[in-house]
Amino acid sequence: MLAVDHPRYKWVALSNTTLGNLLATINSSIVLISLPAIFKGIKINPLAPGNVSYLLWMLMGYMLVTAVLVVTLGRLGDMYGRVKIYNAGFAIFALVSIILSVDPFTGSGGALWLIGWRVAQAIGGAMLMANSAAIITDAFPPKQRGMALGVNIVSALAGSFIGLVAGGVLAEWDWRSVFWVNIPLGIVGAIWAYRSLHDTGARRHAKIDWWGNLTFAVGLTAVLVGITYGIQPYGGHTQGWTNPWVLSGLIGGAAVLVIFGIIETRVAEPMFPLKLFRNAAFTGGNVANLLASVARGGLQFMLIIWLQGIWLPLHGYSYERTPLWAGIYLVPLTIGFLAAGPLAGFLSDRFGARPFAAGGLLVMALSFAGLLLVPGDFSYPVFAVLIFINGLGGGLFSAPNTSLLMSTVPANMRGAASGMRATFMNAGQVLSIGVFFSLMVAGLADSLPASLNAGLTAQGVPADVAAQAAQLPPVGTLFAAFLGYNPIQELLGPQVLGALPADNAHTLTGLEFFPRLIADPFHDGLIIVFWMAIGMAVLGALASLIRAKPITAPAEPVAHTEATDLVAQDNAADLVAQADAAELVAHEAELSAELAESQPLLPAARIPEPLDEPATRD
Repeated sequence: MLAVDHPRYKWVALSNTTLGNLLATINSSIVLISLPAIFKGIKINPLAPGNVSYLLWMLMGYMLVTAVLVVTLGRLGDMYGRVKIYNAGFAIFALVSIILSVDPFTGSGGALWLIGWRVAQAIGGAMLMANSAAIITDAFPPKQRGMALGVNIVSALAGSFIGLVAGGVLAEWDWRSVFWVNIPLGIVGAIWAYRSLHDTGARRHAKIDWWGNLTFAVGLTAVLVGITYGIQPYGGHTQGWTNPWVLSGLIGGAAVLVIFGIIETRVAEPMFPLKLFRNAAFTGGNVANLLASVARGGLQFMLIIWLQGIWLPLHGYSYERTPLWAGIYLVPLTIGFLAAGPLAGFLSDRFGARPFAAGGLLVMALSFAGLLLVPGDFSYPVFAVLIFINGLGGGLFSAPNTSLLMSTVPANMRGAASGMRATFMNAGQVLSIGVFFSLMVAGLADSLPASLNAGLTAQGVPADVAAQAAQLPPVGTLFAAFLGYNPIQELLGPQVLGALPADNAHTLTGLEFFPRLIADPFHDGLIIVFWMAIGMAVLGALASLIRAKPITAPAEPVAHTEATDLVAQDNAADLVAQADAAELVAHEAELSAELAESQPLLPAARIPEPLDEPATRD
């Protein structure tokens, strides 16, 4: 076991937390692309009434729990030790992976088993994500922090891309294998972390903010659950935004979050230190992180639907093989991200983080604009170049953004800040499902019924049967495409298909009919989605450029920044680290190397009288 001051310890910490981030994020996307195999394995029909909910919760349950818990678990890491919480995350992850892989049920019971235990697994994932960046920040000096966070954060986001390929490969073999792969990684990571990592950061001995935790969890859960059911049909509408339960969740959840904000301003030790948001750089970085997460998450879903439901079947790939090949064809996205991420972290240490964070989002916006111009049945080389550029943009943004955020908070608040960053990222991914699926459903609703009706009648389907089939809710069509599932056979039934000429019946149930039928309506929806993504990326770039106000006169009252107020609450043993963080808030992360070697700035305070000499300030 290496001591904390050993030159190689920081690299051990970086390696282990990289593994933890990969494990937590691979598990999210590996299930995403494996859902066709999972649904077939537990014998769930994706078009049956009510089964869309199983699909949504399989996708969103994990992300919802991590979004709710990362702040709390980051705060607990500040209080009781980041490494302790982090190690527990590895153990929980490995144990629950075993339970998931032995699902004994089929049908709705099998789906509920997976959803419930995925929620438990998300607790372990949240423990890993909430504390990994804080452990890295503790281990590395300011001059290397951007590079280290770059590798760490790139591993987290790269995990979501790697999971797409891994899920496609494993689902081809056995759907349970997507959970088996977590078991050895979790066990190795837990033993390695227990034997190698040390708690080196400042620790706060404080009370847990129970009311803050409760209101935050209830409010955010209600909002995200409302979004989940808002994209499902209700009362003859293509979406459920008029559903009283959806409205109650959205409005009630927002109201509870307002109460949460009030509570956090009045408790002595808040779970979510809102004072940090008075630093404009911290606020701007989190806004950029949220917008980038929504844009990136929406892109991932749309590309999978595009490939699995339309492009691959049109090019002769069977529906059973589309998960594997969708993962393979998305490799350029992963390569772009992995190529740019560590390099951006290294360069941001030398030249400043803001240009890279803002420039990365503008590169992403450029790639979205390019995707707007390609047809539904695209040329793959053009598509590969565009998603590679998108990956480059994401890599350029992620590490510098994290470095900016983590460098603007006091040392003993890094666990909470890391959790807040992860909350915005995970909440953005959940929001992306609601936002982008709603936009896509709106685009499909305008043109899909007419296309479906015309295509069916052209193959000899009776007009009344075609009209009824054309009423399939757009969200059902969307999820059928997402799962690589041709719904025509179920929509028409054996009686109608049996009455048609053999060639027509074969065409209707073949590989190309349904994908070609929905290609144009889907592209109409994509135009709306990608314009929204462009807007979010540009706004995120602007938010990345926000700077905190410099302090012009330290002796003036203005020197009492919020970071200084936070520092003043800690004990004398932490003054050096806290004063360094206060200076970072005022002068930004670009001066951190010089400040690390200079005389620390002590919190502004009156010096008791009497004194032999005039009172001065450091």
